[in-house]
Amino acid sequence: MAKKYEIVVIGLGRLGFRLAQTLVELGHKAVGIDISTNRIKRAQEVLSQVYVADATDKTAMQQLGMADYSHIVVSIGSSMEASILATLTLKELGAREVWVKALSEQHEAILHKLGADHVLFPESMVAQQLAHRLVIPGLTNYLGMGRSIALQERDAKQWAGKTLRELDFTNRHNILVVAIKGKGDADFTFIPGADTQINEDDKLVIIGKEKDLSAL
Repeated sequence: MAKKYEIVVIGLGRLGFRLAQTLVELGHKAVGIDISTNRIKRAQEVLSQVYVADATDKTAMQQLGMADYSHIVVSIGSSMEASILATLTLKELGAREVWVKALSEQHEAILHKLGADHVLFPESMVAQQLAHRLVIPGLTNYLGMGRSIALQERDAKQWAGKTLRELDFTNRHNILVVAIKGKGDADFTFIPGADTQINEDDKLVIIGKEKDLSAL
């Protein structure tokens, strides 16, 4: 059985609310915290547990038991100061894993120094995704993995009628096909066999160096 998490999302703006909503859809429990009563009212329709609270208030965060949760996401989008103070408060209370949305590169550097376990810079991530989709034909998704390694979802039309063994992506192009999804399939099939035949409407998930993926 897949492990279920109970995750706190602090800041229920566009990103935070969508994150909490997606966590619930995935079967996890999301606890929402925001200083805005209007945002809390909206979140009540999706989340079973929500609180109007100031994340920079150490007493309030302690009373809500922030140290008891495995993951806390700080998605305060309008104030760098509030985000920094909230992160500092959570780490002082002993929160185990704190993920924080950064508003700028300077903000990102400060959050790392405060001990944030993971720092997210959504604007940078979106820009990176867009740049790769613009310059790599056939690319439908991009996930940077560091050291010039990327995971891509690609249309398979150009390889229709051939098997993975015949295409021999690993030896010919230095990339690996890690998943495949046929037309009408709800989910991807991971680690497809070498004799899997590619159909025109299939989607392939491949991994490799960016230069090799671009040349494919």
